[in-house]
Parts: sequence; structure tokens; C-alpha cells
Amino acid sequence: MSGKKILLLLSLWLASSPLSAQVKLPRLIRDSMVLQRDTKLNVWGWAAKEEKLSIKFNSKTYKIKAGADGKWQIVLPPMKAGGPYTMDIIASNKISLKDILIGDVWLCSGQSNMVHQMELHSITYANDIAQANYPGIRQFWIPTMTDLVSPHDDLPTGFWKSANPQDVRQFSVVAYFFARMIYEKYHVPIGLINSSVGGPPIEAWTSEEGLKEFPAIISTIQKNKDSAYVNSTNRKAMAANTRPQPNDKGLTGPVKWYDSSYIPKAWHNINVPGYWEDQGIKDLDGIVWFRKEVLVPASMTGVPAKVFLGRIVDADVLYINGKQVGNTTYQYPQRRYSVPADLLKPGKNIFVVRVINNAGKGGFVPDKPYCLFAGKDTIDLKGTWQYKVADVFIPRQGPGVRGISAQDQPTALYNAMIAPLINYNIKGILWYQGEGNTWKPEEYEKLLPAMIADWRNKWKQPTAPFLYVQLPNFGDMNYLPSESSWARLRESQLRTLSVPNTAMAVAIDLGEWNELHPDNKKDIGLRLALAAQKIAYGENIIYSGPIYQSAAIDGNKIIVSFTSTGSGLTANDGEELSQFAIAGADKKFVWAKAKIEGDKVIVWNDGIANPMYVRYAWADNPDGANLYNKEGLPASPFTTDK
Repeated sequence: MSGKKILLLLSLWLASSPLSAQVKLPRLIRDSMVLQRDTKLNVWGWAAKEEKLSIKFNSKTYKIKAGADGKWQIVLPPMKAGGPYTMDIIASNKISLKDILIGDVWLCSGQSNMVHQMELHSITYANDIAQANYPGIRQFWIPTMTDLVSPHDDLPTGFWKSANPQDVRQFSVVAYFFARMIYEKYHVPIGLINSSVGGPPIEAWTSEEGLKEFPAIISTIQKNKDSAYVNSTNRKAMAANTRPQPNDKGLTGPVKWYDSSYIPKAWHNINVPGYWEDQGIKDLDGIVWFRKEVLVPASMTGVPAKVFLGRIVDADVLYINGKQVGNTTYQYPQRRYSVPADLLKPGKNIFVVRVINNAGKGGFVPDKPYCLFAGKDTIDLKGTWQYKVADVFIPRQGPGVRGISAQDQPTALYNAMIAPLINYNIKGILWYQGEGNTWKPEEYEKLLPAMIADWRNKWKQPTAPFLYVQLPNFGDMNYLPSESSWARLRESQLRTLSVPNTAMAVAIDLGEWNELHPDNKKDIGLRLALAAQKIAYGENIIYSGPIYQSAAIDGNKIIVSFTSTGSGLTANDGEELSQFAIAGADKKFVWAKAKIEGDKVIVWNDGIANPMYVRYAWADNPDGANLYNKEGLPASPFTTDK
């Protein structure tokens, strides 16, 4: 037998031999990780069948043997906060993990308001980013993944990153400010595992076992496990909902509408910001171009500039003097585009925005910044622009056919983004979600406690602190008492406080009427940190605003009692209490007068002789809700009509 054949056979034997197996660790267990202090530590992974391993950590050596399936797990003794440490895992190969810290680990989950990173709010938090120097605060970011069939045992990627001016840009804003406050209070390392996705409902984050009390959802889970059903449904939806390719006149003519040589004809005036449906264009979905001549002084040229275009529904491209400056493909991000130093010129500059709107009102969201910044100068871009319609999308006929978006389906995010984490010891959970369930708010009252119980069961931590954010104010202001799905969901969140070892950060004063992703996420993080000091760290502090406790009818008045009154109740703006409503047996609510007496609020309306129900801040966006405690924390909205 030739030497080459012998070498080939030897390499094949080695490849199939247990000696060649490489010990593998889960993605979470790696350099720079933060491990949970004061609790037994799980370390696990995979190796060859029954392979022997040595683990050296904190000057001690531990021996373990993999099972017949190659899986292994060891439980290390509790450790105090500290580090950095090194861990060596030795078998047929050796893995050395460096820069390990022992501290507190928080799982951060939910939808887009937990996702939103410092980078997206870099204007508001520019100083916080520049001054981030917290090597003891670290985040492990998990990209969006789904599985409709079964739980995963590992993540495909991910790294632990510390809070420095570069890497902090990828930290969740809410989670970072939470971690910073806790770190500065207790001086222990803080690990953040951020597993969050924009948009999905709570069911997507809950395991199949956790949803067993919801038969309709279980039925959906079983159907979704049939890939043929899912693929067929999505093919039908795609066929029914696919529009013809756009025929954009602004891009198909001899001279593009953004070109500097283009001469506009038959353009019309329109006000920016604003929706075109509110300015004489009826029910148009399509492509509309906007154009404005902007006079720029010489002092603003030759230097980098920025253009703020608020928000645009849905997608846009910005051109300046014929050059593309930026684009955004969906409606939610703030439009903040950088302009090269050599693009602006003294005198007239042509700004052109191509807007694509697929459904609902299209155009520029009001009450947002629309400006050009260069150096120390600013030019306001609001006012009269010109517009021209370039393409009209033909409305679809009949009811739309819905496809199956995996991230919106029950268990899909749990399977791929939570299940791989459950061996990793944690201190507690931060949760910011609810917008994805406002269409069915009453069901959330059962779904949220079910998910809390599910996660606590999976982590084998039955009292793990669970801290969550109540939905902020959002949407149009209504100056008459009315029904509100957002208020109903807030009520479901409020009632979840009956679950032990939970706390809720009220955010009714931190939203924006025209922004699903409000800029002020710092205060939300700080309110969660206050709650953590009480629930997770045992501090005797006031961590919440007033919480409805009970209501008693006294003649034509209702006396409302609260917990978490702190140093006393107050109207934070010094005015009379507002946003209280009252109703009789018919549940027709009208505005009420209200006054503070001790730790109670007396509510009445002279036209309601026999009141039975009372509400506070019951609206999507309850403008003027002003009941606080003297610690400066707002009262939660509530209703007694359930």
C-alpha cells in the first residue's frame, strides 16, 4: 500500500475517532461573559461520546464525563462578584475563556422599544455615548431568529461587548441606562442578554408548555409545525398581495426628477410636514416626489452637514443637488441623514424626497424636526414644498390574504431566542412589550402571567424578579372620555402586579403622540432600575407611582385609595387633577372633578347622582394626566368597570 493511501486511511480514521472530537461550548459561554453571582453556576456543552473533561476555574479543577449523546453539564459552586477570571476546558482540545466577570445577569426582552439601540438615539444621548466607560457593563446581543417547530439548544452567533463609546452604540437604550444605574449603585458587574424583536406578540415569546391553557393558540402551533401548510399559505398570500412593479415616472423619464438639470412642470404646492391625504389628495397609495429650493449661506458650505426629516410614511430617498444622501425603507426610524462636506453650495440648493406609501396616510409626520444643520447654523425645512405624483398603486380587491410571518407566531421566538438561554443563570428579567397585543388587550391579562410562569419554570427560578414597562402614551389625543385598546392593555399590565415578585414601570408621561418609539428611553431604564432596587435587591424605597387599590362609593362621590403613595399624592403640574372620569350603572363615562385628601382621591360629577365606576388616564394618549406621588413618579392608569 502506498504512503499516500496509508495517510488517507489514517486521516479518515482520526476524523471518525472519538479522539478527534472537539469540545464545543454554547455561544453564551465565551470570552468576556458575565456569570451570575451568589448562585450555583451552570457550564455545559458538547463533546465526544463519554469523553472526559477537566474544567479549571477560580484555582479549582473539576472533572466530568460527557454522556452517551455527547452532552455534558457541570454545576460550579457560587461565587461572589468579581473578576476578571479565566476558565480552561480541557479534553481532546483545550478552550481558554478570558476576562470573565461575576456579577448580575439580566435577560432583556420584548419588542422594538427594548430593541432600540443607543445608535438610533445618538443625538439625544450623544454625551452618554461619548462618556461610556463601563468595562463592567456588558451586553450579549441576539439577532432575530425563529423556529415554528421545536426549541433550539444553542445560538448561531453572538458576543459579549462592554459599554465603551464604540460598542455601547449597539446596546439597548432601556437596558443600558438600567444597567448603568444598578452598576453605579452596587458596583458589581452587570450582564445584559438582549433577546428582543420589533413587532411580535407575547405568544411568540412563550413556550408550547407555557401556552397549554390557550387551546386556540395550541391549535395554531400544531398547524404551524406542518411546513407544507406554512409554505402553501405564504405562496397564496404572495400571489394575492403582489403588486405590479412600480412605474415611477420620476425614474423612467429622459431626465430623472432628482437630477440637477430637471425642470419641474405641473408640480403643486403642499405643506411639509403633513400627510397628503389631509391636503387635497384622496386615498392615494403610491409614489409621490417632493421638491424644495433651499437657500444656503456660504457659512454652511464646505463642512459636513445633517438633514433631519422627522419621520416619513412609509419609505423615502433624499437627494440634494442630484446626489442621493440617504434612504430609509420603512416608516419608523427617525430620518437623520449625513450630508458630505462638498455637496452643499452657497445659494440655491435643490432638495428632493421620493416617498413610497403602501397603505394608510402617506407623507411627513407632523410635530417632528425638519431641519438642515451645518456648523452652528440651522435652516428650517418646514413650510411650502412642491409635489408630483409619480405612480398610483391600484387598490387590492376583496379581503387581503394574510401570510404567516414566523416572528408573529406562537413559540417561534421562544424556540430560537429564549430556549438556548435557559441553562444560563440570571438575576432577573426586564420586559418591554405590549404594542403587538393591543388588538386583543383582555387576553393579555392571561398571557403575561402565563409567560412569566413559563420562563420562571424554564429557569427553575420560581421567584425570579420580573420587571416590565407599561405602555406609554401614544396616538391622537381625545378630549372626550372614550374607549381605548391601549388603555385596556395597560389595565392588563396593571393587574399582572398580582403575580409575586413583579414590578411595573409606568411610562404614561414618557411617550410621544406621533412616535411609537419615543426618544426618552433613559427614564424608562431608570424607573426599571428603581423597581429592581426594591424587588431584586431588597431596598426599602419608593419605586413606583400611585397604584390603584380600591374604590368606595360615598353618596355622589367615589373615594379612590392607592398604594405606593410615598410621601404623598400630588398634581405634578400644580393644577387641578385631570383625566378622571366617572359613570353610573350605564357605564357612560363623563369627565369628573377630583381632589386629593391624604392618600386618597375624591372623584365626582354633579350630574352623576349615583356613580358606580371611575377611570383615570383612560385613553391611548391621556393628555394632562397629572396624578403623581411626591417622589415624582406617575400614577398608573386604571378603571373599576371590570
